[in-house]
Amino acid sequence: MNFDIIVIGSGPGGYVAAIRASQLGFTVAVVEKAEVGGICLNWGCIPTKALLKSASVFNYARHAADYGVKIGEDISADFEAIIRRSRGVADTMSKGIQFLFRKNKIEVISGTGKVLPGKKVRVTANDGGVAVYEAAHIILATGARSRELPHLKIDGKKIIGYRQAMTLEKQPQSMVVIGSGAIGSEFAHFYNTLGTKVTLVEMLPNVVPVEDEEVSKQLERSFKKSGMKVYTSSIVESVDTSGELCKVTIKTPKNVELVEAEVVLSAVGVSTNIENLGLEETGIQTERGKVLVDEYYRTSQEGYYAIGDIVKGPALAHVASREGIVCVEKIAGKEVLPVDYGNIPGCTYTHPEVASVGYTEKAAIEAGLSIKTGKFPFTASGKANSSGFRDGFIKVIFEADSGKWLGAHFIGENVTEMIAEVVVARNMGATAHDILTAVHPHPTMSEAVMEAVAAAYGEVIHI
Repeated sequence: MNFDIIVIGSGPGGYVAAIRASQLGFTVAVVEKAEVGGICLNWGCIPTKALLKSASVFNYARHAADYGVKIGEDISADFEAIIRRSRGVADTMSKGIQFLFRKNKIEVISGTGKVLPGKKVRVTANDGGVAVYEAAHIILATGARSRELPHLKIDGKKIIGYRQAMTLEKQPQSMVVIGSGAIGSEFAHFYNTLGTKVTLVEMLPNVVPVEDEEVSKQLERSFKKSGMKVYTSSIVESVDTSGELCKVTIKTPKNVELVEAEVVLSAVGVSTNIENLGLEETGIQTERGKVLVDEYYRTSQEGYYAIGDIVKGPALAHVASREGIVCVEKIAGKEVLPVDYGNIPGCTYTHPEVASVGYTEKAAIEAGLSIKTGKFPFTASGKANSSGFRDGFIKVIFEADSGKWLGAHFIGENVTEMIAEVVVARNMGATAHDILTAVHPHPTMSEAVMEAVAAAYGEVIHI
């Protein structure tokens, strides 16, 4: 069977590319070996947010008296019900993508796809049946999986990855989380909030190490304040799983610590799914586990494209989605701007939340830029005080002479919903003056953005 476009993988890159291609008039098929919607929707972004919402509600309930509300003393988290709700959310969203595929007349081919020379895709179904399909254009969107350390093999029981962390049968009494990126920090926060004794280990000097240092330090303080044990500049040398509890040997800057835990969660990044994809046979070039593409996601072989986690750039769902749109619109002959990788927001859904875009202060200085920085603490925010969540701040960075917005770094309640203002402003070339003269609503958390900009230019009112 022939199609205009075949997409291998139905994650946030693949399904968005497929739907946009259909909107543009192409006949489209999607090859998917597991659940429609991919890892993000079924085992990542979406179900983890459901877990974190449950943790948030539990935390609210525990502190209801702080708001003058009496709930009762017997407040507990039903771990099994929390997991069940999370899986239900993922299932609902997956069915939503299936509906969109039917609506847009996209054929779903179940099985494992492998590209062949001559713009062909061989699909091996779960029952072993094999079929070959042809298309004028083939888009690879196969995503990534948990990366394993050589000395820390995931067994799914005592040493787990993110998938197992979302579906544990019972809540562990203790857990060691290795890696404090978004995945590690979010799970550490979730389990710690529910009462698990959590130890977080980060090899680099700061938690969430890609973030601005001030944000990282604030999050570490918040973690420790919540009862979490945090080791930075530390490595897990070994994990002994022979006993009832895991014995985790952690080398810290000061000494060697031995921590016992029921479960060890490995959250040390992801590995791309490019094995057995037919790249070598087709002649598609790769480098360091990534498919090499141009700015429109064309590979080294005409008619073959790659998007998402398997190409260079941030391994984020919203990035993959945009790449998919750019890719198919270019195929359709539309004028399209390449993705601006310098204006990609990143979000971490801990408590407090973290959101950022653009240069960190350190990176701006290292780039030789003359900068102005402004910072506004949520302790000075009326909305933050009334909501009871005063931890955190807004930090902005501007080029001193031009007023160009170089970066923004948020930590606080619900800040992941606020970062889009900065992304759009930077996309439009807005300056500090533009933000200062745009009237922000009061009382809101978002007006802290305006206040931080004012702070950068010595015009702040409320601090």
